[in-house]
Amino acid sequence: MTQDGREAAHRSAEQAARQSYGRLLAILSARTHDIAASEDALHDAFERALERWPREGIPDRPEAWLLQVARHRRLDAWRHAQVQDAAVHSLQVLAQAVEGEAEGGAAVPDERLRLLFVCAHPAIDGAARAPLMLQTVLGLDAARIANAFLVAPATLGQRLVRAKSRIRAAGIGFEYPRAEDLPQRLQDVLDGIYAAYGTGWDDVDGADASHRGLTLEAIELGRILCALMPGEPEPRGLLALMLFCESRAQARRDAQGAYVPLDAQDPAHWNDGMRIEAEAQLAQAAAFGALGAYQLEAAIQSAHTQRRLGMPVPPAALVALYDGLLALRPSIGAQVSRACALATADGPAAGLQALDAIDAAQVASYQPCWAARAHLLGACGRIDEARSAYARAGGLTAQPAVRAYLEAAARRLR
Repeated sequence: MTQDGREAAHRSAEQAARQSYGRLLAILSARTHDIAASEDALHDAFERALERWPREGIPDRPEAWLLQVARHRRLDAWRHAQVQDAAVHSLQVLAQAVEGEAEGGAAVPDERLRLLFVCAHPAIDGAARAPLMLQTVLGLDAARIANAFLVAPATLGQRLVRAKSRIRAAGIGFEYPRAEDLPQRLQDVLDGIYAAYGTGWDDVDGADASHRGLTLEAIELGRILCALMPGEPEPRGLLALMLFCESRAQARRDAQGAYVPLDAQDPAHWNDGMRIEAEAQLAQAAAFGALGAYQLEAAIQSAHTQRRLGMPVPPAALVALYDGLLALRPSIGAQVSRACALATADGPAAGLQALDAIDAAQVASYQPCWAARAHLLGACGRIDEARSAYARAGGLTAQPAVRAYLEAAARRLR
C-alpha cells in the first residue's frame, strides 16, 4: 500500500476509535459483564486494525470489523483459560447476538447509558465512578481523566484498576437500577456526562482535536437521560448548562485564533438555537421546584449570557447564586468564581480577600485561580504581584491562545 493509503488507514482507525470506542465497549460489556476483559479485547482489535488495514484495505464497515475481531479475542481468551465446552458455546451464542445488535444499531444509545449506570453502582468507590465512565464509555486515558479531576494520573489509575476489579469480583449486573435506586446513581451519571463535556471543551485550541467531539456526545447523552427520566429536574439543568456553554463555543476565538473572554465576545457569533433551548430546559427544570447544583450552574451561565446581551443582572444576585451553589455542592471552581462575582459587586479588594480565604494548597496548581488573582491584583494597582500571578497562570495552561492572552494582559499593566 502507498504512503497515502497507510495514512488513510490510520486516519480511519483513529476515527473509529473516537466515534465507536464507547459504543463497542458498551455492547461487549453488556453481554460479558467484564469491563476489563472487554477493554483488552477491544484494544487488541484496534492494534490489529492498525496492522492489517494498511495491507488489506479499510473495511466497508470498520465498526463491525472491530467488533468481530474483539469478539474472537474474547473467545480465544476463554479457550486459553480452558473454559468448559458448554461455556464456550454459550459465549459464542452471546457474541452472535452482540454482532446482530451492532448491525441494527438501535440499542446503542441504551447500551451506552446502561454502562454509565453500571459505573455508578454503589459497590464501586464513589471517587472512581465518574472517571470510570470516562474511560470505559468514552475511551479516555488516565492522564487526561486525571487532569479533568485535578488528581495525579497514578492515583487515578489505581482507582480505575480497583474499580474494575470490584465490578468483576462482585459480579455487578449490567441492568438499569430499579426506580427507587435511580436517585442514588443519577448524580454520578450526571457528573460523568459533565466531565465528558469538560474534556472536549478544553480542546478548543485544537491541541487534541480528536476529543472536541466529546462535547456534542455529552450533550447527546444529556438529551437521552432527560428522555429516560422526564420527572427529574437535574438532567435538564445539566443539559441547559452544557447548551449555554456550547452556544458560545465559536466565539471563544477570534478570526486569528486569539482567545476571547466572555466579557469581550460578540453575541452575534453565539448559537442562538442552543441558547434558546438552554433557557427552555432551565425553565422546565425550575418548574419542578427542586433546586439542584446543575440548575444553579445553568442559572449562572444564563445570567452571564443575559448580561452580555445587554440585560444586566445585579452583581449581588450573581453572588447569591454562587452562595447557593456552594451550599449545595462546594468546589474550588465555585469558590474562585464567587470571588470574581464578589469583585464585581464590591470591588477588587473584596474579591482578593475571598481568594485569600481559599486553602492555598488546593489552588496552588489551579490555573483559573491564578488568572483571577492576576486580574484583581492589577485592578488594585499591585502591578508586580499581578505580573507574577499572570506568569503563574500562563504556566499552568496547556492552551497557547490562553497563554498568549495572559501574557498580553500582563504587558498592559501600568
